[in-house]
Amino acid sequence: MNIVALKMLVGDRAKYIGIVMGLTFASLLITQQAGIFWGLMCRTYGFVTDLGLPDIWVMDPKVQFIDDAKPMQDTELYRVRGTEGVEWAVPLYKGLIKARLEGGNFQTCNVLGLDDATLVGGPPEMVRGKLDDLRKADAVIVDEVGAMGKLAHVGRDGAKIPITLGDTIELNDHRAIVVGICRVGRTFQSQPVVFTTYSRATTFAPKERKLLTFVLVKAKAGADQKVLCDRIRRTTSMAAYTKEDFKQLTFDYFIKYTGIPVNFGISIALGFIVGTAIAGQTFYNFALDNLRHFGALKAMGAGNWMLLRMIVLQAMTVGFVGYGLGVGIASFIGMLSAKSELSFKLPWWLLFAGAGAIAVICVFSSILSIRKVIRLEPAIVFKS
Repeated sequence: MNIVALKMLVGDRAKYIGIVMGLTFASLLITQQAGIFWGLMCRTYGFVTDLGLPDIWVMDPKVQFIDDAKPMQDTELYRVRGTEGVEWAVPLYKGLIKARLEGGNFQTCNVLGLDDATLVGGPPEMVRGKLDDLRKADAVIVDEVGAMGKLAHVGRDGAKIPITLGDTIELNDHRAIVVGICRVGRTFQSQPVVFTTYSRATTFAPKERKLLTFVLVKAKAGADQKVLCDRIRRTTSMAAYTKEDFKQLTFDYFIKYTGIPVNFGISIALGFIVGTAIAGQTFYNFALDNLRHFGALKAMGAGNWMLLRMIVLQAMTVGFVGYGLGVGIASFIGMLSAKSELSFKLPWWLLFAGAGAIAVICVFSSILSIRKVIRLEPAIVFKS
């Protein structure tokens, strides 16, 4: 009977292709929009992910997310270092500074000032040059995407010329010489990332009384990081988060205070509704066209449970095919856009969520058909 059900399904090619295309579109839209949403949200805390060495981030208590810079007094660094359970603590400057490029254009850069002695917080991967070159006079390291894009200057022939080693830019009217090109995770704001030393970054930055943005802390071996965070809060009155908690803080801020979830949620819901409408209507019409066949099977002794199993098999078959095509197309688009500004990330659990959505569509579509088939009288097969 399973073979008969499949032959009935593919016998009407037009309706079969229509159902598959509807589910493919739904799967594509749900998977792609969910993947872009998740990739965008992961970019919000991408800088925290890149800095794998520190265990704890210390900051002003009013900081709401990674880019919400609220500087502290430099003395807070020494108070953190004196806290029991801290193996080491280093300063980090993070701020937006305008860079004047060779052609006279201005570009806002995300400037990171690393501890002069240890250079903790440096880029995860160097493409050209070495991290130690930051100790040279006026030295900076820029990220690869920024060097090839927003920091590139235009040649006489109109072509973009990427910034390279030895080139000079001005940061707040201070000369900065590029000594390295690095590769970092994409950030939410997509601004060029510039690394330098902490002392040099505070020179580049506009003059303020407070310039210390974060204190990066490494816990001693065996120390409970949650307990150490509580101890730092009591000792310094500053906020202290583990790396995962700081990621969650940033993630929650963008979920709560931006329109990103609503915008992507509407697109995902639209794909679900359209897929349900197309697949449900087409599958219902398919059942109506095959009522005589179902009536013949009933007349030959097939029970409602057997017919129910046949319809569910048909629904799951088109669901499997449509889901596979939709996810394949979405993954292919994501692969093509890997080096573009488009954020796309497809974790395993998102695939299961998409499969669940398609399964719901298939169940709803089959219910419409099942009600009609169960109420079917076998005598319909003998009618003209």
